[in-house]
Amino acid sequence: MTDNHRENFGPRLKEIRLAKKMTLQEFYGVIAKHVNNFSPIENGVRKIGKRLSEDVIRHYHINEKWLATGTGNMFSDEELHEVNPAVTAEPNEGVPFININPSEISSGEFNLLREKPEYYVNFRPFNDCDAYLPVYGDSMYPKYASGEIIAVREVINKEIIQWGEAYLIIADEYANNITTVKLLFEHHTSSKIVLRASNPNYKGDTILDRNAIKRLFIVKGKITRNQL
Repeated sequence: MTDNHRENFGPRLKEIRLAKKMTLQEFYGVIAKHVNNFSPIENGVRKIGKRLSEDVIRHYHINEKWLATGTGNMFSDEELHEVNPAVTAEPNEGVPFININPSEISSGEFNLLREKPEYYVNFRPFNDCDAYLPVYGDSMYPKYASGEIIAVREVINKEIIQWGEAYLIIADEYANNITTVKLLFEHHTSSKIVLRASNPNYKGDTILDRNAIKRLFIVKGKITRNQL
């Protein structure tokens, strides 16, 4: 790891500590004597030293790639299931978490259900879903906040829509390959559909031809990363 990588360690160490529901003293007390030094580190004011970062990584089995880049699993495989009992590596034990921004999905080159998941989540209320996806942006706030995770299930009959509910819509090239999570409302023309943000700061509806919708997933609910 380089010095530049360690600049991001503090806030991510805080995320790990909160995921474990531990205080500063509980988390760092087993590693260092001066626990108060970690508060400015977690807040990004100070950079953690190389030796100290190695001690924390080793003690808590932290995934170094995640700590440096924010991608991948937070913990190494040996720690992952212990900390997050809802998380499993076995596909038969849960729903896949796919770490991709939904807005980057293109219907012409992407199959959501064939993407390789980072892990599987076994959370009974949403075990009938097809995938978990992270929320990016705030167009759906406060219904779904950036950083939360939504559980989606594909709609087979796209003619049957629960108006006012949130859906992940993947449209074709005739709709500019738009992919987004929005509330759906009935249009006065039966061949069209209304897409609307739940954030009042995002004004204006998007009108979409029903025939342009290639894939449709209802959002069954959400979880936070701390629930994993």
